[in-house]
Amino acid sequence: MSEKVIWITGASTGIGKEIAAEFSKAGHIVVVTARRKSRLVSVVSEIKFAGREATAFVCNVASERSVMLTAKRIREKYGRIDCLVNNAGVTVFKSFVDTKVYEFDYVMEINFRGALLCLKSVLPQMIKNKKGHIINILSVAANTVFEESSIYSASKAALLSLSNSVRKETRRYNIKISNILPGAVETAMWDSRTRQKYKNRMLSPTDVAKIAVDIFNQPKKVLIEDIIVRPIRGDI
Repeated sequence: MSEKVIWITGASTGIGKEIAAEFSKAGHIVVVTARRKSRLVSVVSEIKFAGREATAFVCNVASERSVMLTAKRIREKYGRIDCLVNNAGVTVFKSFVDTKVYEFDYVMEINFRGALLCLKSVLPQMIKNKKGHIINILSVAANTVFEESSIYSASKAALLSLSNSVRKETRRYNIKISNILPGAVETAMWDSRTRQKYKNRMLSPTDVAKIAVDIFNQPKKVLIEDIIVRPIRGDI
């Protein structure tokens, strides 16, 4: 397989970091972005230590300017972006009544608007080239009801709906859009007490990362649209 250029957002820790590692092991060039430069440097160093190509850029997906500039810098360095993995995400575990409006704005700005901006930054080139792949890391919360996750669920459901619409619009250009909806994954999104209690039941970030690479590795004519993956014992 010829190497592709994979842009992964929110790649400094957790699922994003493991997605970068798995795509790199598969022989691809990975571009990792996040808001924290120090952690990105660590991710790239690990990949380069293994003799593979990687680049890091600081990018705040909530900023249109930052996203557009990052996409431009990637294209300037590598000539193209073959796959965008929309992974950056945040949450607030509160009831709807207790959730503040500024918390709603924050979650929607990162989870929905941020992914939208990244889509806008890569699609024109993909349409022109008549190829490309978008992989969105969503959540079962996009279509499953959980208490104290109303805003997070809304942000993921919004991106799911948007992605499905954009997929329909871009099929004619051979662009693939895939959504992964994982159940509970052991990442820093959960507090330490919850992680300790449910660690053996949660998916690992590597589990999700391997699925992302498998989706990308499908034959040219095959598109995995939406995939739901849960711990074998179900939701926590």
